[in-house]
Amino acid sequence: MSVYRQALPQLGDQLFITDGGLETSLIFHEGIELPEFAAFVLLKDQQGRDALKKYYRSYARIAKQAGLGFILESPTWRSSPEWGGKIGYTRAELHDINTAAIELLESIREEFESAGQPYVISGCIGPRGDGYRAENRMTEAEARDYHEEQISSFALSAADCVTAVTMNYVEEATGIALAARKQGIPAIISFTVETDGRLPSGETLDEAIAIVDTACKGYPAYYMVNCAHPSHFESNLAEMKHIDRLRGIRANASRCSHAELDEAEELDDGNPEEFGLDYRRLLTRFPGINVVGGCCGTDQRHIEHVSLQLVRQDAA
Repeated sequence: MSVYRQALPQLGDQLFITDGGLETSLIFHEGIELPEFAAFVLLKDQQGRDALKKYYRSYARIAKQAGLGFILESPTWRSSPEWGGKIGYTRAELHDINTAAIELLESIREEFESAGQPYVISGCIGPRGDGYRAENRMTEAEARDYHEEQISSFALSAADCVTAVTMNYVEEATGIALAARKQGIPAIISFTVETDGRLPSGETLDEAIAIVDTACKGYPAYYMVNCAHPSHFESNLAEMKHIDRLRGIRANASRCSHAELDEAEELDDGNPEEFGLDYRRLLTRFPGINVVGGCCGTDQRHIEHVSLQLVRQDAA
């Protein structure tokens, strides 16, 4: 049963952290092979589940020690019909995988959550296509129908919300929000942007939020930006009319463009200390943002520095 579905605690003033770059950490730091960048395959056996628990516990401890809330984002970015089918999973198996992912996060929440420190469980949804390129675009209706299957699995689970990450065009984001509304589960939409602060499809972050909100009558609980370095979008945030709808950031460690990251053979983990300072500056400038974490190239070091800066800021 969902604990927070009716009233997501991150909609208040409390600060929350998330984990870092799940897939890049597993591949480059743990030496685990992930077909099609799909971390959900680790749920198929005990060894894989243990690896995921080790990963999530490391971040849960950071939140616990810092006195911050925590968003447990499921390892299901690729567990939708098309991506799952590419690596041999049936739709019935994907339903079981999505359910098992939430159950694993429930065990982490039971271990770490305490009064005043909520641990929110989110069902992670990824794009149908490439996260970096807005190609083979769907209509809103097509996106709704495609993603509803995965969302329905989360709606039947203990997930408190669903979060669509690395969204690169508005029709897919809108379809996901419409499917979540139909299934009765809160939806969070996270867009990715290029080095100029625009979506790969060309819209500004502000324009994308306005388009989705209009199409869905404001259904998304809030919006985020992920898979881009702060230097790619910080100046754009100052110009946003809808900055109040942006509550979360999961930035990349690297300053590289999406195209450069696609070609990279080694992990660019940037500077963890600088990463933390970037977040302190962003939250000082934009105090409505209260959900922060990492994306590609980030790991526990980056989130430790972020949490340290958040605690210092909160105490100031």
